[in-house]
Amino acid sequence: MRMWSRRSRTGAAGLAAALTAALLAGCSAGQAAGERAAPDKKITVWTQENLPARMAATREVVGRFEKRSGIDVELVGVDEGQLPQLIMSAAAAGNLPDVIAALPLGQTWQMYANGLLDTRLASDIVEDLGPGTFNANALRLASDDGTPLAVPSDAWLQLLVYRADLLKKAGLARPDSYGALLKAAAKLDRGRMDGISVASDPGDVFTQQSFESLALANDCQLVDGKGDVTLDSPACRRSFAAYRTLARDHGAPGTQTLDSTRATYFAGRSPMLVWSSFLLDELSGQRADATPSCPECKNDRSFLSDNSGIVTALKGPDSEEPAQYGEVTSWAVTRTAERDASRDFITYMMNAGYEDWFGMAPEGKIPVREGTAEDPEKYTRAWRHSRLGVEAKERKRLDAIYPAALLDQLTDGVSHMRRWGIAQGEGALVGATNGELPVPKALGEMTSGNTPPDEAARNADEEVAALRESLQ
Repeated sequence: MRMWSRRSRTGAAGLAAALTAALLAGCSAGQAAGERAAPDKKITVWTQENLPARMAATREVVGRFEKRSGIDVELVGVDEGQLPQLIMSAAAAGNLPDVIAALPLGQTWQMYANGLLDTRLASDIVEDLGPGTFNANALRLASDDGTPLAVPSDAWLQLLVYRADLLKKAGLARPDSYGALLKAAAKLDRGRMDGISVASDPGDVFTQQSFESLALANDCQLVDGKGDVTLDSPACRRSFAAYRTLARDHGAPGTQTLDSTRATYFAGRSPMLVWSSFLLDELSGQRADATPSCPECKNDRSFLSDNSGIVTALKGPDSEEPAQYGEVTSWAVTRTAERDASRDFITYMMNAGYEDWFGMAPEGKIPVREGTAEDPEKYTRAWRHSRLGVEAKERKRLDAIYPAALLDQLTDGVSHMRRWGIAQGEGALVGATNGELPVPKALGEMTSGNTPPDEAARNADEEVAALRESLQ
């Protein structure tokens, strides 16, 4: 699972202005802003799949493309938290990469708002591959009024993972609603056991992702159809209150992070956990760097995967239906890219190289190109049979570890995925909030006991409204 690092307030709030200045300043340092270099069959690709094993796996796929095409590819691993500053620096130097891989929705929309994407080429690639071969919802999230901003590649989903054995023993229902979730957290919060593991770190986008999944379940929206910020709505105030109850009253003491929430669940000290689908290989006991350590796990490393249930969509009292949160990552082409070579590369990665691309971490890279015109389920079927990611000690097949019903939930979840702001045309604001983190900041104040839920909702609302104003 990738995450953003916190940037300075001036860094994110002034991103649009800074990028404009950088582009103008960069005219003398390299090719002029918006000017393409002469085609030389060499492209630079930045990838946010920058873990060593994934970089090695990607290089193997890229190597096959180079031999087939005669195009040289410089593959550069970048950290998601550093990407906005790297883009500014590259724009200033007139040296943007040709392609960016694994770009999340918020950053895709932010680059689009600043005129840094070649959306026409992205549209052409999608058209060549066949729009009907993509998951319709994923394509819609990565498009502006029907025009693809980038080429959507894969997705991960936010999950509520729970100890099915413990809930069953306590006579508790599946925690797929606010009521069932809060009841389970309260009843199982006893002794050394905390009721739930949920993030509270104010400086981590993981906290926003965790809250947004809960908020969407209650139809709490970032903005309304007019673009007005609505985090102080009754539905959002109830979402903040529920999150406070979970994180402060029934969660582990202190600030909880991406790593600590997982560690608490893995140690058997929490019956529930909010995390992404990237957890699934670790949950199965196949990762050396994140292994379940519960007492039962010592003799049975698959104990947690065998005894965990998973909720993909949660429902709150103010919502008419359950909601699923997740992320779509894409192949983005920059405005100065070498068009033909970039087109050939992305087309290859979405065809001949696609199964290797999502196969290096299938638990968190659910293919959103579901198949081809000739075989509409080709890639979804291949994903089900994919072996665990390249970091796993033993790369067992997904469908040998997890039941078909869960894999169905994951693929169906992409079709029902919802996100703050994008449907309302505020994708650039989404990207900015992922950098500034006004919502995690308000959550951190609330879960530390400094502010009540209603005040936290109001503070978040005011901060996001100010951020939106700065982007006008």
